[in-house]
Amino acid sequence: MAGQVIWIMGLSGAGKTTLANELTARLRQGGLQPILLDGDILRNLFKVSGNTIDTHNRESRIKLALKYALMCELLSSQGFTVVIATISMFDEVYAWNRENIPNYFEVYLKVPMEELRDRDPKNIYRRYESGDLINVAGLDLLVDQPYRSHLTLDFEAQPFLWQSPACLADHLMSELEKANLV
Repeated sequence: MAGQVIWIMGLSGAGKTTLANELTARLRQGGLQPILLDGDILRNLFKVSGNTIDTHNRESRIKLALKYALMCELLSSQGFTVVIATISMFDEVYAWNRENIPNYFEVYLKVPMEELRDRDPKNIYRRYESGDLINVAGLDLLVDQPYRSHLTLDFEAQPFLWQSPACLADHLMSELEKANLV
């Protein structure tokens, strides 16, 4: 049986990891044994450290995101359900995933920059504003808005879903069921 990949993306602070954790718990409750991959952990696994022009520019981020995609494809081809939380908002990555990963489901967390700056759990936006950080996705690093996501969770258009991570995960589970992926 082929596995599936649930690719959760959005800018820093959008709630990717939180939603991925909630979704993974629900999948386990349903009898699956999903593999959870998180961009922060994967960067360490692939030994990408620091935020320099060389490690966080657009080209380097695309290469890294394609490594994530290859890993997801490998795991899902062996029957695993993979949940990945990553920024990785690049047309090249979307296209590769759609072409190469069967049972691929793309989830975009669309959160306005004002809200992201208010949340800022890693102080990324504050450090950028003070000049201590460069190549911040969505600010000085161009990202591609995913216009063909299977599911867009829009903070402004769907505020009722954003009441809690559980509400988001419930909605995502419902959409995965409709797509016959769980």
